[in-house]
Amino acid sequence: MRLARQGDSPNDQFSSQEVLSGDNGQFSFAHVAPGPFQLTITSAGFEAQPAAGVLRSGETYIVPPIVLAVATALTEVRVGLSPFEVAQEQVQDEEKQRVLGFIPNFYVSYAPDPVPLTSKQKFALAWKTTVDPVSFGLIGVIAGIQQEQNAFSGYGQGAEGYGKRYGASYANFVSGTFIGSAILPSLLKQDPRYFYKGSGSKRSRILYALANSVICKGDNGDWQPNYSSILGNLAAGAISNLYYPAKDRDGVGLTFEGGAIGIGATAGANLIQEFFIRKLTRNVPNNDPPKP
Repeated sequence: MRLARQGDSPNDQFSSQEVLSGDNGQFSFAHVAPGPFQLTITSAGFEAQPAAGVLRSGETYIVPPIVLAVATALTEVRVGLSPFEVAQEQVQDEEKQRVLGFIPNFYVSYAPDPVPLTSKQKFALAWKTTVDPVSFGLIGVIAGIQQEQNAFSGYGQGAEGYGKRYGASYANFVSGTFIGSAILPSLLKQDPRYFYKGSGSKRSRILYALANSVICKGDNGDWQPNYSSILGNLAAGAISNLYYPAKDRDGVGLTFEGGAIGIGATAGANLIQEFFIRKLTRNVPNNDPPKP
């Protein structure tokens, strides 16, 4: 209970006293000066109840019974997904994207508001890509073409030569994917995906696709040099020197040649993505970009 009263002078501030009621709800204030007063009764879980009166000299003022109302509980519930959960849903959509229904197209985001991936999600996407059955099949085709053309002749021919070419091609694929799309993007906080533009003039879309071979979105949403992809291509080229036939190794030259080829291949792939692949990809989210 809180009792407040005005002082004797108009310039005096309110003075107050507080007491606790007994188990029976009764309370009392002693040595209260005559005059008007304001009383506030509070209790946990109930609405505060005000009362007022005027105490005359020599009077014992009895406050009429007061009934406290139960306080109205205001509960605000906000339902929504965390950024991680939104990103996880978008990644799951991307993992369903397949060109012609079977070729993986995981590293393209068609979402109008893509959320940055966590390191765990970047590694999971790289793993999903490298162990996809279609990836094994495409590597086999590449190894077969190399054998037909007698590329890396030091591997020889026959089943043994084909196996070595297959192993080297798959090693290139795995190292390039993990280094350029998981390890470096996690360390440098960059997003390894291509973000489909789909709107604007043809010229702007061409420039956008080409630029995305050397720039990327950071996890902060800003565009920045694509160090992850560039360094990833160079690193994969350097690693390949460890298992290519000795006569096909070219040290630094092979490394930078492979890096340049990687950038060019990325630019070409981006152009195809921007203008053709979406039409051939199944399970693309239905979120067409706004018309120019």
